[in-house]
Order: sequence, then C-alpha cells, then structure tokens
Amino acid sequence: MFNYHSNNLGLFDPVPINIFIETNLLSMKYFAQLILAALMVACNSSSPKLDQKYPITKKGEVIDSLFGVPVADPYRWLENDTTAETADWVKNQNELTFGFLKKIPYRDAIKKRLEEVYNYERLSAPFKEGDYYYFYKNDGLQNHSVLYRKKKIDGDAEVFLDPNTFSKDGTTRLAGVSFTKDGSKVSFQISKGGADWTEAIVINASDKKLLEDTLRDIKFSGIAWRGNDGFYFSTYEKPKGSQLSAKTQNHKLYYHQVGTPRNQDKLIFGDDKNPRRYVGGYLTEDERFLVVTAANSTTGNELYIQDLKNPSAKLINIVINFDNNHGIIANEGDRLIIETNLNAPNNRIVETSLAKPTPENWKDIIPESENVLNSSTGGGKIFANYLVDVKTQVKQFDLKGKLEREIELPGIGTANGFGGKQKEKELYYSFTSFTYPPTIFKYDIASGKSSLYEKPKVDFKPEDYETKQVFYKSKDSTKIPMFITYKKGLELNGKNPTLLYAYGGFNISLTPSFSTSRIVWLENGGVFAQPNLRGGGEYGEKWHLAGTKMNKQNVFDDFIAAGEYLIKEKYTSSNYLAIQGGSNGGLLVGATMTQRPDLMRVALPAVGVMDMLRYHKFTAGAGWAYDYGTADDSKEMFEYLKKYSPVHALKPGTSYPATLVTTADHDDRVVPAHSFKFAATLQEDQQGDAPVLIRIDTKSGHGSSNLSKALDVTADQYAYVWYNMGVLPPLAKKGM
Repeated sequence: MFNYHSNNLGLFDPVPINIFIETNLLSMKYFAQLILAALMVACNSSSPKLDQKYPITKKGEVIDSLFGVPVADPYRWLENDTTAETADWVKNQNELTFGFLKKIPYRDAIKKRLEEVYNYERLSAPFKEGDYYYFYKNDGLQNHSVLYRKKKIDGDAEVFLDPNTFSKDGTTRLAGVSFTKDGSKVSFQISKGGADWTEAIVINASDKKLLEDTLRDIKFSGIAWRGNDGFYFSTYEKPKGSQLSAKTQNHKLYYHQVGTPRNQDKLIFGDDKNPRRYVGGYLTEDERFLVVTAANSTTGNELYIQDLKNPSAKLINIVINFDNNHGIIANEGDRLIIETNLNAPNNRIVETSLAKPTPENWKDIIPESENVLNSSTGGGKIFANYLVDVKTQVKQFDLKGKLEREIELPGIGTANGFGGKQKEKELYYSFTSFTYPPTIFKYDIASGKSSLYEKPKVDFKPEDYETKQVFYKSKDSTKIPMFITYKKGLELNGKNPTLLYAYGGFNISLTPSFSTSRIVWLENGGVFAQPNLRGGGEYGEKWHLAGTKMNKQNVFDDFIAAGEYLIKEKYTSSNYLAIQGGSNGGLLVGATMTQRPDLMRVALPAVGVMDMLRYHKFTAGAGWAYDYGTADDSKEMFEYLKKYSPVHALKPGTSYPATLVTTADHDDRVVPAHSFKFAATLQEDQQGDAPVLIRIDTKSGHGSSNLSKALDVTADQYAYVWYNMGVLPPLAKKGM
C-alpha cells in the first residue's frame, strides 16, 4: 500500500461534539446564578427559558412533487450559503446561541478544565522514511500536531513540518504526507478552514526546498508516488460558485509529473459517462503494480490492476461489481494477496496470480471466521485484526496464510497499527480503551514480544473508573452490545447525567477508545454509554446491511432501546439523559428525538444529515445512497425516507428536548443547510420552554479545524447539557 501518513493523534475525540468542564473559582458576579442553578438541581425544574424570541426565519413557497406527493420546503433558500440573507440568518442565530451560552455560570470553568486535561504531550508511533524516523507530537495545547524527524530512533528530533505556522488564525491543517520510496521527496497536503478540498505541496525531504507550484483543488485523495518523478492523485472537477451546494461526481485518477503544469496531468482512470464518486490509486510496495479502486458509494468497489513493469500493459479489471469491498494488501512477484468480503461478509484474505486475477481463481489463505477481519502487513507478515464482540484480537500469519501466533495485547480494548514495510524487523501499534489512554508499543516480529514505547501522562486515574459491556434487546429482540463507563461507586438512582453516543452506519465500527474530553464528563459524575448499533461494521456486512435503506429504522430502534435500558437499570432517567452523534450520527439523533422526544432531556445533533429527501443533491452526498437509498429510487423508498427524515418528521406543537445543533460554515461533506433547515423548523414547531439553538462555527468543516475550536465547541455542549438538566456539576460547586 502507498505510504500515506495522517497526523491524527486522537487530539480530537471520535465524537464531533465534545463536552468539557474546568475547576476554576467563579467570580462573585455569578454567585446568584449559581444559587439559581442549585435550586434547579433540588427541584429538577423545566429547562431554562430563553430571554428573547427566536429570530424570524422567512418561509418560502417551494413545494416539490415526488411521485405525485406534494412536499413543502419553506426553508429551501437556506441552502444557498453565499447570499447576504443566509449570512444574516447565521449571524442572528449565533447571537442568540452565544448569548444563551454566556449566561451559563460554569461555562468558562469547563473550558479551563478542558485545557488542563488536554495539556499533556502526545506522540504518534514513528515510521521510517529514507534515513529518518518521522513522528507527530503535540506539546499539549498546540492547535495542530507537529511532524518531527530524527536519524536514530533514540536520537534528537528536529521539526520537519509545523502546521501551526501555516496560517495566522490556526485553521489550516496538515491533511497527510506521502514520501517517495527512498524518502528523498515528500508531498504534503493542507486543508484550509476544515474543508475537504486540499492543496498538495512537493518538497525535497533533505532541505525542504519547494520543487514546484502548489497543486490545488484536490479532494478525497491520497498521494501515491511512482519512483521520484511523479505521483497519482484523485479529485473532482471543482464546481464553480458555492462549494457547499454544488454536487460533485466523476471522481478521477490522474498522474502528475513533478515540475509540469497541472493541465498536463495524465488521466489514468475515470470519465464523465460513469459518474463514479470515489476513485483511488496506490502502488504495491515494490512499485510493480498500480492498484485502482472505483466506487459509486461508500460501500463496494471495482478493483483494477496495472503491471507497471510492462510499459504497454493496461489496467486489468479484477472485480467489476460494486456490491463488495476488495483491496490488494501485498504481493510476491506475480502473486497477489487480496482482502475481500466477496462471499464472506466478515472478510477473508485470498491469493491469486496476475495471469488469473479474477474471483473464480481466488484461493483462501485466511478464511472467513465468525469475527470481522481487517488486516495490515509489515515485516513480511499479515496481521489479522479481529473484532470479537467489538474488542480487538490480533493474529500474526505469514504471507502464505500460516498462523504463527496470537499477539498478547495489554488488555481488553482496541489495537491499531502493525503496519510497515516488508523489510522491517519491528513494528509499532497503539492500544486504547475507555479508561486506557492511547499508548504506543513496539512489537518484535520474530519473538512476538511487545514493549512499551510511549505512555502519555494524562491527568486521569483509570483505577477510579470502570467499564462494563452489556447486551440489551432492541425492538425486534436483536441483541445489541453497549459499553457503559462511569466512576466506581456510582449509585444507580436514576439521577446520573448520562451521555448516550452512537453512529450506526456506513459499516463503521465504534470500538473502545479513550477520549480526553470525556475525563471531565466522568470525573463530574457523568455516565458515558456507547451502543454498537446495526448499520455499523462490528459484526460484518450482515450487521451493516441490517441498518441500511429499508432497514434504517432498526438503527433508531437500537438507539432508543439503549436509552430505555439505561433508564430501566437506573443508570439515569429521561430527565438526565442526553443523546449525541455527528454526521450520520447527527441523523441518528435527529430521527430519535423526533420519534421519541420524551426519552431524553437534551439532544446534540452535530453536522447531521437532516434532509433525507435532498441529501444526494449536495457535494458527495449521492455516494451515501448505498446506506440510505434516495427519494428518487421509488415511491416506497421516498415514503420510507420522508417518514424518518428529521426535517420532515418534526410536528408542530410538540415538546422536543433542549437541542443544540452544531455545524460549520466550511463543511463541504454534510452541508450546513441540513442543520439550518432542521433548526429553523424545530424552532417553529417547538412547544414549551426547552431551548432550540444552533451553533455555527466559522472556518471549520466536518469537525473542528483546530484544537482551540474543538475545545470551544465541547465546552459549550457540556455546559448546555448540564444547564438544561438542572445539574450543578461538582466542578462548579468547587467555586462556590
């Protein structure tokens, strides 16, 4: 696989919305408000009222007709993000939201405590490129991790790339780096303001000398070097006008020769007749083969290969259907090793030859098992990472598929890594769980022994907390796993503030992981619950499909049942339950709160897909159709989507929970219009005093563009949750 390294050190939590608190003495001017908050705790009164009305949102007269059914869309005008009218709406909504948040007496204390717990050194696992070992490091509160390098693994380090210097406001980040095979050149991508669109910059690794002009307008792409002269990359034709409303399709793979103009880049794969939405290209480690994956959605891909050793060789189509996932993970000469879920919902690893590469010639070397498999390679080995009831098990195989050992991990949790070049003798991996901060281990391939490489010094005492995994029944009696984490000695009295977070889609697995921001929630008596809903990948493709298209309601039922379980077992009650999710998880929150508004006190939908009738008309949204289906597919599909679509499921005169919608002005994946329309409709329909607010971040995208912004969002969300629950967190009491 090509050597593309991201700088994700877990600095931003896996949940797009994070919540924090701080231990800080509060000034006397807030004393009266603290007394009021204490009284709210005593009587658990209704949510605090807004002291002003919601901004008036103009209603248009747009009515669509879908299969003869009229569908009103009065806030269609909010889809146009470039107008002054939309800008005014955003300004007015933010003024209301921040005006409310500023009145929460312990909001600043939350932010301070957040900064305290984040202020520790964080390192990534090192990786070898050329003569150097590279690694990412964050001193604590840096907005972005810095890429360092050193000649020896135990030698002195120097700064190689510092994203904190890329922009004055700190909203430009490093989006990945890719080195040539000999490590002499590097291309690194940058993202401005959180956008998915990136720019690629090419330099000499030795002296960081710029080798050509910046390549602009790249999206959803890695960089795959071929020799030292050029590389493959993927992108769309950048739409004119608004980047947030224009539909993107016809993703294409190009080859760029370093030093030549962009308009001379060679088209390798893709055309306008087949609107494939995700095309990727990478080289096998020996640079013998170019591998191309092409997909119409986020699930399933065609697979192609080209023998670069033969100048006249063309791309060979190995797999032509879009129903399964496949990728070449290694090769030995003409022998190809492929990971696939074709005829194996939990994945398997097969071998074949260049002469006969198609599926009918595949031979299992690591057959499918009852547990989901994901693999990596390094040191001439295959490392099979299995999910056993959502917990990691790793086995080491040789390239022929012979089992050599099961790797002993530090505990029950999530292990990632075990990847490297074929010549490596040692590899690195990280291990984490809900109460185990991400820790890096060095793994000796020959002996199978792990040794500690880097352990973070976090202001956290794991021994004070516990995690249990439970299995509860969903509406149709399907057993759903859920992790619950809390401080030891928790009293099951139904009064514990509980944060229920989930995703449930796109074959994504939520495994045990540590969240720095979650420290603040837990240390103040909060419960964190993470169910593994259908639609995810925890139990393979069957589990995924059970939460897609006409089965999507299963996901919402699973989430609702999780809340009901927590209430039944007296971890919490409806007055102390908050639900949280982002992106597809934002849809989850939106659908759940419209179907069961009585279940929770607070809802935190972040960057959610809220208009299920039009999501496929924006940016790369059409690529999500495998999971969702579209309103254009059939009348049955249209009616199914309309029934749960959060924007359309809201009903006037209903008491919905206190809701803080979050989105960002540079989100070009799930465009902010989804959140705009949902918030406007919810404000109109809300019955009762529970506030409905929308927080629209600037110069951020599908997730915060830097650490400072992430901490701001999280502080606001935790403050909003506690305040609307009528809870005075212990942290705030310290200031009284």
